Amino acid sequence: MQTKIYKQYLTHKLIPSTILITALLLGLYKIPAEALEESNKLLKIGVIQRFGTKTTDKITLRATPGDKLTLSFKTPAGKETLTTEKVELKIKMRPLEKALLKERLVFSSHRSYENAEEDAELWKDKGVEVEVTQPGRWKVWAKREVYKTPLLRRWLLESLQAHSNTNVYLDLEVLKQRPTAYWEMNGYTYHRHELDITAGKDIILVNNQFNQDTAIPEERRYAGSLKLQPNAYGSYTLVNNVPIETYIRGVVPHELGAWPPKASLEAQAILARTYALRNLHRFVADNYELCANTHCQVYKGLDVYPETDEAVAATRGKVLTYEDELIDAVYFAVSGGVTADFNDLWNGTERPYLRPVVDSANNIWDLSTNSLADEQNFRKFMSLQTGFNEEGWIEFRWREVVSLPGIVSYLKSYFREKKSPFAQIETVKNVEVTERSLAGRVLKMTVETDKGIIELNKDEVQNAFWVPWSTLFYLDPIYKPDKTLWGYSFVGGGFGHGVGFSQKGSIKLAELGWSSDRILSFYFPGTEIQPLSESVTFGQQ
Repeated sequence: MQTKIYKQYLTHKLIPSTILITALLLGLYKIPAEALEESNKLLKIGVIQRFGTKTTDKITLRATPGDKLTLSFKTPAGKETLTTEKVELKIKMRPLEKALLKERLVFSSHRSYENAEEDAELWKDKGVEVEVTQPGRWKVWAKREVYKTPLLRRWLLESLQAHSNTNVYLDLEVLKQRPTAYWEMNGYTYHRHELDITAGKDIILVNNQFNQDTAIPEERRYAGSLKLQPNAYGSYTLVNNVPIETYIRGVVPHELGAWPPKASLEAQAILARTYALRNLHRFVADNYELCANTHCQVYKGLDVYPETDEAVAATRGKVLTYEDELIDAVYFAVSGGVTADFNDLWNGTERPYLRPVVDSANNIWDLSTNSLADEQNFRKFMSLQTGFNEEGWIEFRWREVVSLPGIVSYLKSYFREKKSPFAQIETVKNVEVTERSLAGRVLKMTVETDKGIIELNKDEVQNAFWVPWSTLFYLDPIYKPDKTLWGYSFVGGGFGHGVGFSQKGSIKLAELGWSSDRILSFYFPGTEIQPLSESVTFGQQ
């Protein structure tokens, strides 16, 4: 999810690791004994996703004081185990005996999983087997296990192109070497593509250092077990197998902070739980379920933050539903004064509970009579500074200035990644917002270039131009003294996609005395909080 951590507020609230260890040893804080209940599902979280892209990549794993790690791996003779207090996982590039041509048939590239998923469903409806992947941006690939051979992939490509599907392409890469994970112990070097790591106390300390020259090591503690495994991109993923209630404890303080009022924290905990269970299918291509960054939910392992731990415990097993189905529990940092409709950002079936909400406890603006699709109304709305739940936050209103050469540079980079001929543009003559939604979100922009007119839609606008913090903005042209166009000011509000729950807005509502139930009903009209049970369906998986 998209958010920022406000360290100036967090510093005095977060309890350091030494206090955690003391608390655990003295029994002042206990991990719930119900961790094995059926409702406390074991999740697979990719906490390090691209290990092995550089030879300098290194992961250090340690046991807590007085404990040991158990390493389990396969050998030709069967399963082998080793015990140690510490192990360093490193990368070695091993040359291949013969160069290998690696190719993937790419259907589309997206900023968000939601649009990639919708595109994948459209292809499946046409009888084409595809999979959603994330080598960088989200992509839709021809399913590798179905289209296994170069002949099959080329047959499919030619068939699609013959029916005017010109955006589909083969992504080719010649491999002369392959990254292999290894570790050294007792005078031996072990090379393995898979490794299971457990600890007697179920806590493993992880120090991830991808680039030894620049990275600042940050040690995190993960409950449960870890597994190093190959991913779909030729590198490795470190997966944390962790009970969902423990996982939620590692999400809430890093998504919302440890300082907000109780009702806001409880609402965030319910959403984090709902989001996780609704999105277990995101990384099927890589054999795990969720990532640990803003493409899913920020998860930094286990520490003890009393306020957030209490919120997680108070809402244990509770989820947010619409007609007995888990909702798309999306959230963001700051709306800019009005939340967005699901289809303002993403394609696919409408979600009745994800519709525009003016982010204010007061009757400050009526969208039914003053639609923000009207440019004059929109600019008037954006001039308002007070009366909103998020006023005072730096992201509530913002302005970014960019020159025409800057816009060209952003667009070239964007289209280069998409393998588009527009990557060859050299000049931009005009940029215009041509369509807005009821909530003021940019639905369509056109860019006049030396290579023709470019049309950009919905959340792709943020990727293409880079500078907007959200899709809630308007453009002001900037002219040189000779009256020629120099560039544009992007004048907007909000940070993140703007759909669903405003994290900073929820804090204000909680300060006003609203309960977590009322806050969630405000941002997700028509929904209901329920305990997880057989009557609750998980939605599309």
